[in-house]
Amino acid sequence: MSVSGIGVLYFLIIVVANAVGSVSGMGGGVIIKPVLDFVGHDSVVAISFYSTVAVFTMSLVSTIRQVQAGRKIQWQQVAYLALGSVLGGYLGNQTFEFLLKRVAQASQVTLIQIAVTVALLVFAMIYTRYENFHWSKQGALWYSAVGLSLGFFASLLGIGGGPINVSLLMLVFAMPIKEATIYSIATIFCSQLTKLVTIALGTGFVRYDLSILVYIVPAAIVGGLLGARMSRLLSDQAVRRVFQWVVLLVIGINLYNAFQLWH
Repeated sequence: MSVSGIGVLYFLIIVVANAVGSVSGMGGGVIIKPVLDFVGHDSVVAISFYSTVAVFTMSLVSTIRQVQAGRKIQWQQVAYLALGSVLGGYLGNQTFEFLLKRVAQASQVTLIQIAVTVALLVFAMIYTRYENFHWSKQGALWYSAVGLSLGFFASLLGIGGGPINVSLLMLVFAMPIKEATIYSIATIFCSQLTKLVTIALGTGFVRYDLSILVYIVPAAIVGGLLGARMSRLLSDQAVRRVFQWVVLLVIGINLYNAFQLWH
């Protein structure tokens, strides 16, 4: 497929993924990564990078729109989550690079990513269906620790970390799901920014085809705007249903990709 053809395909995938990811708090990468793996046009390294750029752009746009819409955000809590996610994002990217160097084939790294992603998705699905158990933790240490965990998985898996973000925020801080989605997106922004800076200072961007970003960045912006608007219109119950259906869909895509790689 030509560059323009794959660019248009990536554009459509990212618009839909980021719109749904913005509404559900997943960040879009949890859909983008396995779908681009399924398309199979680029390497695992390139797909992880393109997903990171798309999710970073979406999270920036979505956060700005939520603030403009008057959504109340406790910025001190976001700062602690961000502090943890910055360190987590760095550690996640270092782990990803370590795996690429130590594992014989890139496809094996993809299988590791799929296995961890599916495990997190199953946890997210179970918890959002049976969310009666939760803590009500507070304090800088708890927010930083949660941010570190979220940032690590976001960067390592190249998915934005979304599936576990919402569930973990609801579990630890007893947040309603719509509030958790807002803090999830803000945390995703910080972790993905860290990953991009780490790449810039480490390997650089020479191993990526940056021309495809002409399609990816606008798609991420459109998806982020659509998702932010949909989030304001939907109820908590509707957001929960979107979250759960997306989780089921992505589990299916990941399992199919794993089956293809295994054979």
